[in-house]
Amino acid sequence: MPFEDTGPPPCCVCAASAVQPFLVLQGLRYWRCVRCEATFLDRAHRPAPARERAHYLGHDNDAADEGYRRFLGKLARPLLARLAPGRDGLDYGCGPGPALAGMLREAGHRVRLYDPFFFPDPEALDRSYDFIACSEAAEHFHRPAEEFVTLDRLLRPGGWLAVMTCFQTDDARFADWHYRRDPTHVVFYRAATLRRIADRHGWRCEIPVKDVALMRKAPAEERDHQLPS
Repeated sequence: MPFEDTGPPPCCVCAASAVQPFLVLQGLRYWRCVRCEATFLDRAHRPAPARERAHYLGHDNDAADEGYRRFLGKLARPLLARLAPGRDGLDYGCGPGPALAGMLREAGHRVRLYDPFFFPDPEALDRSYDFIACSEAAEHFHRPAEEFVTLDRLLRPGGWLAVMTCFQTDDARFADWHYRRDPTHVVFYRAATLRRIADRHGWRCEIPVKDVALMRKAPAEERDHQLPS
């Protein structure tokens, strides 16, 4: 199925104009950003909010399920290893069952919740945090560039942003990839994409395990040192 000659949109992740047609599958059009290597679904094919919410309610994310806790531990363990005791955090895009927030609270941290569908707390976005956890949420962002600006604003100097999302690695398998087939997944990141996002905001980026990026905002003394005299 050929692309209509409407021209590529700017990249929704890094705002670059270096975007190329990637693939059309079952009437769904995907684009690839040459600069940050993100792959994203055309805006016209993204699900409406009501459909998104209904799909999320079908997820079985039981906070007491040991298998699910092990899965979340991929993000929780490396993040907790980098946090001082008793920090203030935010579970951003926590969904209807904020299991990760519970695990971080068990470790002694204070964690607020934000989710546009299930915990739309505006006060949570008027504060700042020592860490922000974003587990299995970034692939749902319709405007990721704007979302990461918000996350930068919410993060205190020296704070950590922990993102877990299944990295896209093999173009040949994209069509049959289970992650792509979820109708609420609209943007797909490579490790290089997360590093590009970190560079854009002046964060340091680590990939401690596959599918997890830990990004640290520069401490205040480093930020002050970087300012021109």
